[in-house]
Amino acid sequence: MEGHLLLSFVAVVLAKVPGDQYAGDKVLRLKPNNEQQLQFIRDVAQTMKIDFWQPSSPELVTTNRTVDFRVPADWASSIQYRLQKIGLKYEVLIDNVKTLVEKQFDQVDRNTTRYNYEKYHEWTEIESWMSKITAEHPTLVSWFRIGRTYQHRSIYILRVGKKTGAVKPAIFMDCGIHAREWISPAFCQWFVKEAVESYGSNCTMTILLNNLDFLIVPVVNVDGYIYSWTTDRLWRKTRSRNPGSYCVGTDANRNFDAKWCSIGSSRNPCDETYCGSRAESEKEVRAVANAIRSYKAIKAYITIHSYSQMCLFPYSYTYSLPPNHKELNFIARNAVMALKDLHGTQYTYGPGAITIYPSAGGSDDWAYDFGIKYSFTFELRDTGRYGFLLPESQIKPTCEETMLAINYIATYVITHPH
Repeated sequence: MEGHLLLSFVAVVLAKVPGDQYAGDKVLRLKPNNEQQLQFIRDVAQTMKIDFWQPSSPELVTTNRTVDFRVPADWASSIQYRLQKIGLKYEVLIDNVKTLVEKQFDQVDRNTTRYNYEKYHEWTEIESWMSKITAEHPTLVSWFRIGRTYQHRSIYILRVGKKTGAVKPAIFMDCGIHAREWISPAFCQWFVKEAVESYGSNCTMTILLNNLDFLIVPVVNVDGYIYSWTTDRLWRKTRSRNPGSYCVGTDANRNFDAKWCSIGSSRNPCDETYCGSRAESEKEVRAVANAIRSYKAIKAYITIHSYSQMCLFPYSYTYSLPPNHKELNFIARNAVMALKDLHGTQYTYGPGAITIYPSAGGSDDWAYDFGIKYSFTFELRDTGRYGFLLPESQIKPTCEETMLAINYIATYVITHPH
């Protein structure tokens, strides 16, 4: 993050033909240095349909903070001219968004004989994978349905750990809360694969699975994830209908009952950070919350997102620090150090509101306030070069290094029971 907060936004224009989406769109990077430049960005947010990447609302844009935004091809020349006119320097990060989108879909692996963890997978493949890996490792893996989505699809949880017949301390980990963050479900799958394949040969993983259960939801927002494959690659929210509005979906990570809709979220159903009609209005959110409420031995909560390369912990809904801030900061620092050791990837860490931006209704804050002492959000690669369109070539190194961070946290949980 180069010492400053990364902000980014996307102006969304839905193409009539999905294949034409984002053709010629550019991603620009800039940083407003004065009120005039800041007002320019806010004016753009008012005159265009804006989809912020990091953070997700114009209210959070401030001076001296980096902003990345995607501009539709039809408006690119105009906006670039206006940026030059007010003296706001910019850098082109992505010259044609469609090229990156097409590359991801062109590389989809259709070889069903062997599951390729270095590829992104659509939902039907992930669902089949869950069934298969459970059947192949019955002493380590079991799977359950914890709820259904708005469109009546199943939401599954995988319990990964040596079966002992007793309730063990657990770490709850979820992926795919935001639909377009494909590297997130890819990591959850990678983690399960590494866990079962290295059990018995890797000392650390063997100790972890003997002493803990990992409760893993590979994709929380199944409807949105499918939509990002079939219709709009950059879709973020759920797919629930909002009465009285033509706009679809709720931001699932603004819908948890953690100072719900108080800051960093919107009550406008058309906004990307729409908090929903009430806390836990989304079936997907309620399924996760109920699963956590029903399992009494959860000692840590980890939610996987992208992008920014950050390890965050409570709070995001307030600038106040939690009672065990020093301990959480210590864990996060050591986790990102372990991650960096493999490929040299630099992560920042700290409380969400201070480190990235303030936002209410997040799952990590809810889990912490529910009583889960160790609660973390990982924002995986990268810092904006590709953003939500991280190439498949980066799946392996991203997952390899993130494993080290998760293993550190899990080991800490075992050695510091509470």
